[in-house]
Amino acid sequence: MEYVIQAPENWKVGININMRNETESVEPVILLDLPLEGDVTKTIEISVKKFHLLRQRTAILLKNFKIKLDVMDLAQLPKIFPSNHKTVFLLDHTPYFGISCGVNLEFGYTKGRPGFIPLSPISKSLWTCAVEAAMDYCRIVWDLFPEGKLIRFVISDSSARTLNTWAPDQQNIYQVFGSLSGCGAPPKLNANSQTEFSVIHGFRTAVEAMCECSEVQHRKRTSLNENAMELLNRCRMICITSARDNESVKNLEDIFQNELIRTNRVASASDHLVAVDYCHLIILNVFPNPTHSSVTGHPTIQRSSILTTEVYSVAAGTQLAAKMTDLLLMHYNLASTTVIGIPMKEEQNASSSANYNVELFHAADAHTALLKSNPQELSQISSLKEGACYETITLKWCTPRNNNMADLHNCTTLHRITPAEVNSRPSACLITFLLNGRTVMLETPRRVGTKGMSHMLTSYGGEIFIQTLNTGRSVLEDPPAISEGVGGRVTDYRINDFGLLMQQNRLVPLKRRYLSEKLANGNKDIDLPLEKAKKRLEKFTKYWPLTMSSNMIFNHKQLTEPLISNMLKDELTQEEILQCKQCIYNLISMEAKNEPLPSISSSLHRGKGPKREEQYRALWTELESFIKLHNYSNDHSEIISCLVECRKKPESMIKLEKIEIEQALKGYEHDREQMMQRDTVIRTTFDSPMSPVSNAAQSGTENGKISIKHKSVYEFFMSKKNRNEKLAGELKAVPTSIGYITRLYPQIPDSDLPQTVKPIVEQ
Repeated sequence: MEYVIQAPENWKVGININMRNETESVEPVILLDLPLEGDVTKTIEISVKKFHLLRQRTAILLKNFKIKLDVMDLAQLPKIFPSNHKTVFLLDHTPYFGISCGVNLEFGYTKGRPGFIPLSPISKSLWTCAVEAAMDYCRIVWDLFPEGKLIRFVISDSSARTLNTWAPDQQNIYQVFGSLSGCGAPPKLNANSQTEFSVIHGFRTAVEAMCECSEVQHRKRTSLNENAMELLNRCRMICITSARDNESVKNLEDIFQNELIRTNRVASASDHLVAVDYCHLIILNVFPNPTHSSVTGHPTIQRSSILTTEVYSVAAGTQLAAKMTDLLLMHYNLASTTVIGIPMKEEQNASSSANYNVELFHAADAHTALLKSNPQELSQISSLKEGACYETITLKWCTPRNNNMADLHNCTTLHRITPAEVNSRPSACLITFLLNGRTVMLETPRRVGTKGMSHMLTSYGGEIFIQTLNTGRSVLEDPPAISEGVGGRVTDYRINDFGLLMQQNRLVPLKRRYLSEKLANGNKDIDLPLEKAKKRLEKFTKYWPLTMSSNMIFNHKQLTEPLISNMLKDELTQEEILQCKQCIYNLISMEAKNEPLPSISSSLHRGKGPKREEQYRALWTELESFIKLHNYSNDHSEIISCLVECRKKPESMIKLEKIEIEQALKGYEHDREQMMQRDTVIRTTFDSPMSPVSNAAQSGTENGKISIKHKSVYEFFMSKKNRNEKLAGELKAVPTSIGYITRLYPQIPDSDLPQTVKPIVEQ
């Protein structure tokens, strides 16, 4: 059989494969005949596994599969080759783990016996606590991932022992429990014995177990598919032991790293093993209660390109179990859901019932839709698990129903679930209830509004799943209104104010001649119109609350205008400054007279509102923040100083200043009326087609600070146009017998004109 590999460089290699039948050969051997230059052939003897690996890498090279770590996107590595595919538990079985954990367990009976002497409390050993925590870790993993997530156990005392293999038939609780029962309790320490007990004996066995191929890795390694990717062996090891101090932990990390490097050299030269490309080492330092350990631990540290380590120091018992659960959720991307309000009959009294809570573990993707919802609603259903470092989502039990095809819901995801406490009575009742063919709806608790169904618990083929319901809108429904928020709740958005904001910042096209004229005049530092529009929009939105319930000054515009509008201007006239001060004095006068602020009609404000003092306090605080944000000139600073000083002045002085401001504004109003009357008289007396446009009509006053009339664009254009200016056609008109006529088609000669219309030629 001959393989011919044609490369772009027009060279080829003919590989003749011959099977050599030798009885002393352990496995088949392949002879590779490589034709070289000068009719020379070189024969290479290689094993079958190495040939498959060579063929695989050659195909990858010719098809430009850049799978090496320095080329491949490192962010995709954990998804393609996850570290949780192979996990090794190394349990310390030394005599130290035979001591008590320090947590006493009391014995009780459901029905008291008269005259019965209670038993003395007992306590678990460190070994029992470590085994229970590790086995609960495995139970959850194997419940949620029947395939693809492999776990092996290695115990170490005077030597290392392996309790199971990577074979699928040994990846179950019964196999591991059976092997653990043969190990027994940790041996007792004998002072005369020369036996050395240490967890270090298990390092080599654990690393060698990582180098062994699982069935999935073996299929990928020996695959004949030319598109196959190079195998990366990424693993994790969890070591449960006890150390004296941080220096002892560092020595354990160094010994493991040296053992990993040594075993990788052996695996690279072996046909049966695969080197470890990455290893995540977790060391759990366990100590009894109520003592304290000198080991402080450290977060994840990158010790080399193939090894990262992290150390935790926890007390035996509930703390160890909680820490193992935290690691489990991180390692397998899981989440917690607590179902509350489950009605169950009391064990002692079957006639009464009580509500219980059950915690469930599942894939974190089941909470994706909830995490994208309103943050306020999410904070109501999310809470930190008591005694742990992870959060759980609280969902409420809803009326169950039988599985029926008519009750199918629009589900987006489906994931397996498993209870956090498998031996508790509420968990057992819930699991039994679901396995009997019942379906349970879960809803998100809300303070107001209708309930919202978010998830559903059901069983298929003896396995229990959680399904995420589609809580969003269907494409067949009408689009939501602008006042409709998340979950269909009516909000109090400032819709009218938003429309006014758009009108105030509307963009219009501008001719290029405007910019070219500015540049021609030497104004190179002028802002472009787009930049001016951005600055204006930024100024108007520096303080702009989205809802009416989150502000005070915009809800009481009858009290705060024209203060708000004037503060948005770049410069203020003296009259505008007095108007702003008048608004401030009016508010102070209302507060001194104990006048309540005008009520706001809103569907969200129910019952009694805040007190009058709290309303004024919120109004002043918000008004001061708004004014300070819009401090653009010395005139604006004068408004800020007025607001701050007025809050400190006595009421009598405020009244006097208020009267002075009102008189000054009346003077401005009187001057404005006189100006308007004078302008009316001028236009009535002297207005004619030949009269020029008055300066007062254009600029208002000499200083240009008071505007008399707002003109439209058309009126402004017509006012600038010279009324005596003749049109272009009038300038080209030719005198005729009937008057001046402009030729529509000048290219037509005079001979072709009608006889009734002849041009008059001056002699």
